[in-house]
Amino acid sequence: MQRRDFIRLISGAFALAFIAPMNAFAAIWNKAAFETTKLNEAEKNLEINDEKPSEHILITLPDKAENGAIVQIEVKSNIPNTETISILVEKNPTPLIAHFKFSNGTEPFVVTRIKMAETSDVKVVVKAGNQYFTNAKGVVVLENGCG
Repeated sequence: MQRRDFIRLISGAFALAFIAPMNAFAAIWNKAAFETTKLNEAEKNLEINDEKPSEHILITLPDKAENGAIVQIEVKSNIPNTETISILVEKNPTPLIAHFKFSNGTEPFVVTRIKMAETSDVKVVVKAGNQYFTNAKGVVVLENGCG
């Protein structure tokens, strides 16, 4: 085998090794749910139906956010067999902020920072088995940082 052919073969294998996982990631990305502009459509695209209010979903958020560009949120689900946690902000241009999937045995706990366009409720939906549970908390976004 000539050196030129060897380099082509190695670069093709290298490219395939990086492109294949990206295609697999794109296949599980729910683009429609993340790009929709209405809360109920985002929930519909995530196949969320018949939510039950639950106090077993613990949401830690500030009551007032001085800067809507960075709002820290912590979510812990005490519901057994939690499979997914979805975070939605009703008045954001795209309400679905995050969607986390957990494998069996993983502690369903998430800490992240979200963007909020304006004062709104932050809704968390947890899937456990074939059931959906929800909890929400309101956050006041201060425009000028003084409140």
